[in-house]
Amino acid sequence: MSELKNSPIEDFDWEAYEKGETQGEKSQEELVKTYDESLNTIKDKDVTEGTVIALNKREVVVNIGYKSDGIIPFNEFRYNPDLKVGDVVEVFIENQEDKKGQLLLSHRKARAAKSWDRVNEALENDEIIKGYIKCRTKGGMIVDVFGIEAFLPGSQIDVKPIRDYDVFVGKTMEFKVVKINQEFKNVVVSHKALIEAELEQQKKDIIAKLEKGQVLEGTVKNITSYGVFIDLGGVDGLIHITDLSWGRVNHPEEIVSLDQKLNVVILDFDDEKKRIALGLKQLQPHPWDALDAELKVGDTVKGKVVVMADYGAFVEIAPGVEGLIHVSEMSWSQHLRSAQDFMKVGDEVKAVVLTLDRDERKMSLGIKQLKSDPWEKIEETYPVGSKHTAKVRNFTNFGVFVELEEGVDGLIHISDLSWTKKIKHPSEFTQIGADIEVQVLEIDKENRRLSLGHKQLEENPWDVFETVFTVGSVHEGTITELLDKGAVIALPYGVEGFATPKHLVKEDGTQAVAEEKLNFKVIEFNKEAKRIILSHSRIFEDEAKAEVKKAAKKAAKAEAKAEETAPATSIEKTTLGDIEELAALKEKLSKK
Repeated sequence: MSELKNSPIEDFDWEAYEKGETQGEKSQEELVKTYDESLNTIKDKDVTEGTVIALNKREVVVNIGYKSDGIIPFNEFRYNPDLKVGDVVEVFIENQEDKKGQLLLSHRKARAAKSWDRVNEALENDEIIKGYIKCRTKGGMIVDVFGIEAFLPGSQIDVKPIRDYDVFVGKTMEFKVVKINQEFKNVVVSHKALIEAELEQQKKDIIAKLEKGQVLEGTVKNITSYGVFIDLGGVDGLIHITDLSWGRVNHPEEIVSLDQKLNVVILDFDDEKKRIALGLKQLQPHPWDALDAELKVGDTVKGKVVVMADYGAFVEIAPGVEGLIHVSEMSWSQHLRSAQDFMKVGDEVKAVVLTLDRDERKMSLGIKQLKSDPWEKIEETYPVGSKHTAKVRNFTNFGVFVELEEGVDGLIHISDLSWTKKIKHPSEFTQIGADIEVQVLEIDKENRRLSLGHKQLEENPWDVFETVFTVGSVHEGTITELLDKGAVIALPYGVEGFATPKHLVKEDGTQAVAEEKLNFKVIEFNKEAKRIILSHSRIFEDEAKAEVKKAAKKAAKAEAKAEETAPATSIEKTTLGDIEELAALKEKLSKK
């Protein structure tokens, strides 16, 4: 047999072989034709099917029954991480033979050619399809479905809220087509829709087994300002903020954190709306029940201010146990003030228990009781006649209210502000918030009020004025104010006097005017009433009367002398002359 194998072919055409020509009975053209007929007939831009014969991280080799295999980039199969050798895939023939003689294929274009029809079929048939999540976008994700970029809303990724979208990028997931815009060729897909139907049945099964008071374990799914949503294993329940703790809670984040597992109790549920109300604080005993049994009225407690109001502050002395400090119990002062003047939320305070009702779970507290009442020893601290510095708190038409210390108030009557000035309103003398020196005049312990004086700190100048402004004395003064009933006149030493209109007539008969400086005669001085009555006209009137009196006296004296020394005729003559002179003086005076 070996001889037969190695025996030469007698009719072999060596010359044709050297020239590359066909051998044997068939020509080269015939052989090529036979080879071509054995291959698939393909055209450029056609879509056909091929078999994966090899793949790596960069490329996928596909055999379509052609004389050469095609190579497709692996990223065109990202949507299908389960791709393996032997899988049949659709390919688009880009070019049967490029410059290198390579068959160029595209899987992405093959998918795109039929993608729109397949997407519409998936929507009509409620089909579950696979897609590759390419990247994030505003409000959701971009998903590759059949080569089309579909939109996956963030709310449709899962039944629970998604906190980190980036973990889904690069994943292949199952979806349902939920909406197609034929005009703009927009596709919306959902992963949530796949599991909702299953969850709905789970919810019904879970709710059917629920009972009020039942304790279940759950996971914190979402935290809002008004409460916490708990996943009970397929159904959600809500713990309202008021059911998180017996104490006050500003925000649920103070009590729980996301993904935390905790036990909750079912407070109520609604079969139709599938709402479940849960409680956390109900698993703990009420703080009032655990309050120290020895606590009683008069005890001192410590706490933290949790709520402020104008009328007072709520202080938490233990979680869930609060007491109210009314603003009237914050200070011995009787001034109307706001609680915010004394404390703020978050302050740690000490207080005295004033009332305690365990049945009603109410407690009232006070902080002024930590200090002694200043009015208990008021006579010792502020005896009558003692001098102090006070702060002006308020004005009235009749005086000034001042505060000597917190809780100790007094009144300075307007008449006790100054010895000399006539003050119409206290604002002319001092201002609110200013310090003022005072002397205690009287103590009213029952009404918790002191009568105070300011002018008493100085010597009474009216003792001196009594010797200066004697009745009949004349002083220079300036008219400072004209009134219907008269004028106010400023006198030396800062004292004021008063003159009625008839006493303001000048010697020429005219009336005195404001700011005019004249001499005035004191016609009345009243030390107790601090009143000086003046007259300008009395000065020249008294002078005229004095002249008349002097002339009359002179005439009488001359008459007496004439009677003694002169004859009867001469006496008569002298007396008549004097009488004529006196008559003329009287006439002149009457004219004036």
